[in-house]
Amino acid sequence: MSAASYPTVSGVILAGGLARRMGGEDKGLVNFQGQPLVKHVINRLLPQVDQLIINANRNIDRYQQFGYRVISDTLADFQGPLAGMLSGMQNAHSDYILTAPCDGPLLSQKLRQRMLESLLQSGKTIAVATDGQRLQPVYCLMPCHLQADLSAFLKSGERKIDLFFAQYPLAKVDFSDETSCFVNLNHPEDLAALPVNCNLPMLGISAFSGTGKTTLLTQLLPHLRQRGLRVAVIKHAHHRFDIDKPGKDSYEIREAGASQVIVASKNLLALMQTPLAARDEPQLAECLARLDYDALDLVLVEGFKQANFAKLELHRPSLGKPLLANEDQHIIALATDAAVSLNRDLPVLDLNDVGKIAEFIEEFCQQAQSAYA
Repeated sequence: MSAASYPTVSGVILAGGLARRMGGEDKGLVNFQGQPLVKHVINRLLPQVDQLIINANRNIDRYQQFGYRVISDTLADFQGPLAGMLSGMQNAHSDYILTAPCDGPLLSQKLRQRMLESLLQSGKTIAVATDGQRLQPVYCLMPCHLQADLSAFLKSGERKIDLFFAQYPLAKVDFSDETSCFVNLNHPEDLAALPVNCNLPMLGISAFSGTGKTTLLTQLLPHLRQRGLRVAVIKHAHHRFDIDKPGKDSYEIREAGASQVIVASKNLLALMQTPLAARDEPQLAECLARLDYDALDLVLVEGFKQANFAKLELHRPSLGKPLLANEDQHIIALATDAAVSLNRDLPVLDLNDVGKIAEFIEEFCQQAQSAYA
């Protein structure tokens, strides 16, 4: 690197482990919110780097389908993240490699900026991210000229990443303002624990069947529109449905084998998509990905009550159903038509007062928009 040039950086996604805690399943290919975990990392890391490399030791053909160079460890027997970093250095055409694990879908979008600025300003050799409490060593920026040193370290039988880093001056880069960027998914149950990501205020309408979710939504929407809110509604259907009819051109095209069909007129545009693979239920993230966020202020979701996002519960004690709010901590308010017993403090709204419910949703939307600003 010449003194006048700006450093180049290759992103290396580390997907070469055995994933024992995930039951041996290749973590990068585990489905999360509608797409493989590694795709979330690709989406966040790609805009930050000059070249993207995926380090994988299994399912090479599947990783190659993402369209980026896939490299395996040059050392046998799954020797850990340092082996993946070494392979990254050996294949990168850049001054530095910036590494991230394949199971960290909330990767910071400021990773390169902060890491590189801290390294250059400090004059240190390696930059390592910290959450304010401890180092996150697989999130590091390392110069490729350390390739020979790292190779010798691994050949000596050492594997611990902190021992290798200890040989060099470290720039510890603070990400304590966004600690969620280090969330990693090691166990199958971790997949359900993360909140659903949406770039807009999103509120669920949660209730048991027969409570009147759809009826309330149709009453609410005119009120929300009068308040200037542009609203999208996502509805989870538990039964088979089709918006197209046999005999129509679009139906025949889809039946002939098209996985996606768009029908457009001056009045309406509709997308019909056949799932790529069989699954038990649709993913909320797949639905969110279809929305035009620039044309919206709020997303209301009917159903998907198992997903982790803010919800308004509708409850009619006369139906004899339990209160969801006593178990689901993501429920932020309750609308009911009779007195109930809650085990925590929540706003309680009159289920029959649509205007008040609309007012509550408008306030929720404003607060959420302020948080995004």
